Amino acid sequence: MSAAGPPPRRVVPTGPSSTAIFLVLRRMRLPLIVLIILLTISTVGLTLMPGVDADGNTWYMDPFEAFYFMSYTATTIGFGEIPFAFTTAQRAWVIVSIYLSVIAWAYAIGSVLALLQDRGFREALSLQRFERKVRRLREPFVILAGFGQAGEMVARSLDRIDQRLVVLDLEPARIEALELAAFHSDVPGLVADGANPFELQRAGLLSPHCEGVIALTNDDEANLAIAMSARLLAPHLPVVCRTVDDAILARMDAFGAPMVVDPFNLFGDELVLAVKAPQTYRLINWLTSGPGNELPSTMRAPGHGRWIVCGYGRFGSHLAADLVRHDLPVTVVDPDAANVPAVQIVIGDAADPQVLDRAGLDDAVALAAATDNDVTNLSLLAAARAANPDLFLVARQNDPSNSPLFDALDINSLLVPTRLIAHEVLARISDPLLWRFVQQARGRDDAWSQRLLDRITSGCGTRLPDLWSVALTDTGAPSLDDELSAGSVRLEDLLRNPEDRELALDVVPLLLVRGDEARLAPEGDEVLRPADVLLLAGTSYDRRCLDTTLTVPAAAQYVLTGNRVGQSWVWRTLVDR
Repeated sequence: MSAAGPPPRRVVPTGPSSTAIFLVLRRMRLPLIVLIILLTISTVGLTLMPGVDADGNTWYMDPFEAFYFMSYTATTIGFGEIPFAFTTAQRAWVIVSIYLSVIAWAYAIGSVLALLQDRGFREALSLQRFERKVRRLREPFVILAGFGQAGEMVARSLDRIDQRLVVLDLEPARIEALELAAFHSDVPGLVADGANPFELQRAGLLSPHCEGVIALTNDDEANLAIAMSARLLAPHLPVVCRTVDDAILARMDAFGAPMVVDPFNLFGDELVLAVKAPQTYRLINWLTSGPGNELPSTMRAPGHGRWIVCGYGRFGSHLAADLVRHDLPVTVVDPDAANVPAVQIVIGDAADPQVLDRAGLDDAVALAAATDNDVTNLSLLAAARAANPDLFLVARQNDPSNSPLFDALDINSLLVPTRLIAHEVLARISDPLLWRFVQQARGRDDAWSQRLLDRITSGCGTRLPDLWSVALTDTGAPSLDDELSAGSVRLEDLLRNPEDRELALDVVPLLLVRGDEARLAPEGDEVLRPADVLLLAGTSYDRRCLDTTLTVPAAAQYVLTGNRVGQSWVWRTLVDR
């Protein structure tokens, strides 16, 4: 998640103290005073007790000798009576001092044990440990506020691509689960409210290594507060927020228009795309699923006809609006769906079989169970399939633990909000070029998408290959500086094997960005220019081959012209890595 812009303003946190030593001194003040007073009394008393030296003369300990003796006696080390054997008076005083020290140490040790069990002290230690980990981060990281189901999915996916994270969540159990999770890197986590700007600063918002903020809490107001804090304190950082409230969305736009993920609105758009252009939907869904995922099968699209939407809450209203916007007739079944524009209304509880019959299952092409109750949605789906086996079924799954039940019904399209949120967030932040490709590819037809799918699968198989970007700059392609400036580099020539240029690499260009212009799937005869940026898909081996061409001048010369320079074994070794 890259960010560019002016350095952030330095803001000094003024929240709760993170120094545990102050809490220790405050709680241990009285036990330490008691211990010091009793040790002082014991030391002074021992200097006043008369003793006898080796010649039988009376002598008195000096304060240092008395303190030395009481130190090793009170701590149970016990070196004996020095420098001379004690008299009865001295031994009597030592007995009194020993019992006084036992009382003092018992009081002090009990206070220490009570402090170690104190919740505030443990939280202070945890906070100090968290701040220390954040300060030691010397590589780019992202702040993730909210480690629920969607947050955990995002965290694990980012961890797989070696993106460092700092996590905030209000629930202690979630932070404990984070500490026990098997992440590749150490992920600092803190029980804190991400809506508090002081906590965001503790998480590294103002660090030069922070690359962005992701707000995925279950509270839309908290997500708004996080977006606001990030925009005001670090305006150069990108922010991704989750919300399902249109009013909150409008308020977020006032703070620099962060990238907002609304699962209900997003699902309707994707569903319409799947109906209108199933191959385009299949291509986008595959490219944003993560490396190694299998190419999904083509969704069976329903024919043009009437849709039944059961439940007119936040999801149902968005879905109905998206369908109406694409000229699909809609029947809404809901007890409170009066005066819904442009749709047919059936007033009543969709769980009632008679109400569902009035909606007209026989001549409908699709039914969406869109209520916020999984049991109701499952019963609606079962009843609809029994009445019309040809119905295209869409469902909202509210609790991920009910996945086996929804899978058993073989639903055509399933909305799991947490999964969709995670998928969308990853698509937006993992690679900005990929997100740009997705946005433009949505407007392409199925024929174009099928051709691109065939190009990728013919060379790379049906598992998603590596996706990466290449900047044709001095640092990204140092071996091509002169050729790019001369306009002698064609895309198809660049994508050749540096071992044998007669062999084309199994690399598919997905996007070419030149200035403000972006071209989808550029052709092989495209002449590349300095500062062009390419989004590519290909195998790991072919990616290494292309890296060799971009960085080794001899390899670039051979690939572009066919002339071998020096027969260097270096780039051959790099290819064979």
